[in-house]
Amino acid sequence: MTEPQKSTLRDRILQFLAKHHNESFKPMVLARRMSVKTDEEIDDFRDLLDEMREEGAVLRVKGGSYAHAVGPVSNRVTGVFRGIRQGQGLVETSGRVPAEKILITQKFRGTALDGDTVSVSVFARPVPGEGDPDALPEGEVVEVVSRRTRSVIGTFEKGKNFFFVIPDSSRIGRDIYIPSGKTKGARPGEKVAARIVSWETPNLNPEGEIVTVLGKAGEVHVEMRGIREEFQLPDEFPAALIREADAIPDSIPAEEIRGRLDLRDLVAFTIDPADAKDHDDALSIRELGGGRVEVGVHIADVSHYVTEGSALDAEAMSRGTSVYLPGTVIPMLPEKLSADLCSLMHNVDRLAYSVLLEYSSNGHLEKYSIRKTVIHCREGFSYEEAQEVIRNRSGRCAKELLALHRLSRVLLEARIRNGSIDFDTPEVAFRFDEKGLPSEIVKKERLDSHRLIEEFMLQANQTVAGHIARTRKGTGARPFVYRIHDYPEPGKLRDFSQFVQHLGYSFNVKSGVTSRAFQTLLAAVHGKEEENVVNELAIRTMSKAVYSEKNIGHFGLGFRFYTHFTSPIRRYPDLIVHRLLHEYEQRGAAARTDMWADLLPGICSHSSAREKIATDAERASIKVMQVEYMKRHVGDEFDAIVSGVTNFGLFVEINDLLVEGLIRMRDLENDFYVFDEKKYQLVGRRSKQTYRLGDRVRVKVVRVDPEDRQMDFIIVDGGDVGASVDRKGQHGGGKRGSSGERGSGRGRERRGGRQRGGEKAGGKKQRQEKGKSSGTVGGHARHHPAKGDTGRGSGGGGGGGRQSGGGRRKKRR
Repeated sequence: MTEPQKSTLRDRILQFLAKHHNESFKPMVLARRMSVKTDEEIDDFRDLLDEMREEGAVLRVKGGSYAHAVGPVSNRVTGVFRGIRQGQGLVETSGRVPAEKILITQKFRGTALDGDTVSVSVFARPVPGEGDPDALPEGEVVEVVSRRTRSVIGTFEKGKNFFFVIPDSSRIGRDIYIPSGKTKGARPGEKVAARIVSWETPNLNPEGEIVTVLGKAGEVHVEMRGIREEFQLPDEFPAALIREADAIPDSIPAEEIRGRLDLRDLVAFTIDPADAKDHDDALSIRELGGGRVEVGVHIADVSHYVTEGSALDAEAMSRGTSVYLPGTVIPMLPEKLSADLCSLMHNVDRLAYSVLLEYSSNGHLEKYSIRKTVIHCREGFSYEEAQEVIRNRSGRCAKELLALHRLSRVLLEARIRNGSIDFDTPEVAFRFDEKGLPSEIVKKERLDSHRLIEEFMLQANQTVAGHIARTRKGTGARPFVYRIHDYPEPGKLRDFSQFVQHLGYSFNVKSGVTSRAFQTLLAAVHGKEEENVVNELAIRTMSKAVYSEKNIGHFGLGFRFYTHFTSPIRRYPDLIVHRLLHEYEQRGAAARTDMWADLLPGICSHSSAREKIATDAERASIKVMQVEYMKRHVGDEFDAIVSGVTNFGLFVEINDLLVEGLIRMRDLENDFYVFDEKKYQLVGRRSKQTYRLGDRVRVKVVRVDPEDRQMDFIIVDGGDVGASVDRKGQHGGGKRGSSGERGSGRGRERRGGRQRGGEKAGGKKQRQEKGKSSGTVGGHARHHPAKGDTGRGSGGGGGGGRQSGGGRRKKRR
């Protein structure tokens, strides 16, 4: 093991043990987590552990296991407060590697609001190897360092002698008191943006002022505008930025072409959604003889146009990603770039960064090169058009498409054999009428053409990451942006294991779990009634994929090295990867390497945060459109499936629309139902009627409330069961009971027009997020690490509106 390899492995061990600081691991279990496999590697690994133990870097505990060695650190940490449920929150620390999560109960929340930067006094941490291994350290917010500057979006209401705003987000946790002179003319029932002016004590509600009146709550255009305000999604590019983009020449200088590999003679083509406005990847394939082929993955060279330090670069960094909402897109780059100069349109020359992959006749990658190129796409396909060529074995570029399809099947099979997880969870798109309202919800089909693109994007991303990470002997590590996916949390793994065992499947987690074990299980349930449920729970068990300058591999894909290289038009990390590739090819100065080492942690953290904001905004907008669509279907019946079982009822999902609702426990009036937590089911005490994940039911829509984004159903084939769904798949309504529900009465005690204690002004129904309450199983996780992380962005065109929401399949691994 070389010194650079030892240093990298040492960092990975410390990072892993620090993250799981309440646990200890046997050397062989720890080796598997670090992807150490050969006998020689294991011997070196044991020697390294001994060195680290002698230095005090790790702790050896009873039984020969190793744990995090907690040094003398202060009990005061700083981080961002995130509201979770029932007044509680999590603070993820900053300034520590890895970051640590601190649980904040409502009692010790102080005046912290979701998104605030806070200082926390941490209580005593659990001892490694003792107590609950999943227990988080707890703490108390002692100071709000800075308030989140964004507006709070909610519904304006009037009490007897005061005004208040009920936030849309349950994470805010408190209603906002509005003095009479600060209403900006808002009327009760209108959607508004409010700014918090002060909040000095948790005994009183925050005080604020109305910044913008958006319109009548519940109207689809108002709700969509509210989502843009809530998530601070930018409307337009600054005029100076547009001028900078417009000043870029339309033609490619001859000297630039001379300095690149000229691939304009290749038969290259794009495959995208039918409504795509940008095309940032193209494919080509050519025979090399002896059954060998060269596949070209050609990516738009955005870095040529968006230069380091420019206004375009600063704006792209700030936005982080394009955001795809139903019917529209908020691009990362201006249209001159995203839909023109950087878009690989057919019949024009375009600058690209190409990964050229040489495969043997059996699909083994033998050789690769990464070059700046100029290409000329011959054709542009929609996914459906490419699928027709594959199906009919004839048509435009049939020879090339069929060869790529055959090879992609070989690569997919090899990837699955090596343990890569291949989920196939349905997603929705919308069709709109002339008023911009959803007229149809469509469940998108995953075609062979989708898989073809996915496989070669995966190959390119993996190749680029490995190319940078595998430094030659004697060279230092090169700073880089990796796309990482951590090992699942042990507690979630145990819950998932117990659930699938009750379904009759084996999933042993005692000695550690690999991605291959997940894939084996998913193959076992394929085609079975419980397939969708097991898929959903497996997704929820996974960690989230993020960007990081420290490589720990990608668990879901089973890749040791992975990055995002293939969507620089719509993702800022991909643009940075292009810059770094070029810089290392040019052998930049050591000072530049040090600069990147300093910059990348912030870039990765910011990009991950912007990705999460985009995902949350997309989910919220899909919910708005689903509710708007269902307004026209009151009285209609639908087939549904039980998608979650909780201690307060059942979640059900309409099969074709992916609209989810809750059957509350109190509405199961034909019996008294008991929640069996171990088997994740409800059982009638008298009738023994059982409801569990995957059960099929038929429901009727009886009420739709677009203002609260709620829908009520009744079961029509199994009794008079009622159900409701709200904007985030959460329950609401009724008097507060053991399930945590809160009634809609507005008469709680107040002082001086301001609410006392932790109660919410205006009596808004408490919303408890599905999947996060105690005992919840199942749920909705459309974004997952192993289906969408091919490196393609989600959504269609970066330069204009779209006919169907969702557009490009969500590929964000």
